[in-house]
Amino acid sequence: MDEVVKIKFLGEEFRFKPNSQIQGSQRIVDDLEHYILTAEKQFDHKTSNKNKIAILLLAAMNISKDLNELKIKYSGLEDYISEKIAILIKKIDNVS
Repeated sequence: MDEVVKIKFLGEEFRFKPNSQIQGSQRIVDDLEHYILTAEKQFDHKTSNKNKIAILLLAAMNISKDLNELKIKYSGLEDYISEKIAILIKKIDNVS
C-alpha cells in the first residue's frame, strides 16, 4: 500500500508520498510540524505570505542548527572510538 503523509502548516494540509526507502516518515513529519509550530509562536499570528516564508526559514534554520549540533557531537564520539580502537590494536599487537 502506498503511504501518504500529511503535513499541517498554518491551517493548510499538504500531502506527500515519501520515498519508499525512507523509514519512519510519520516521525519525520511530526518533527517538522514541531519545528514549524515553534517558529510560528515567534510571530504574532500574522499569516501574511512574508511571514509564512519567514516561519519556514526559521524552522529550517532550527533544523539545520540541531543537525549541526548532532554532527559535532557524533564527530567527537567518532574520534573517541577511533582512539580507543588504536589503543586496543596496540595492546593486541603487543600480545602477539
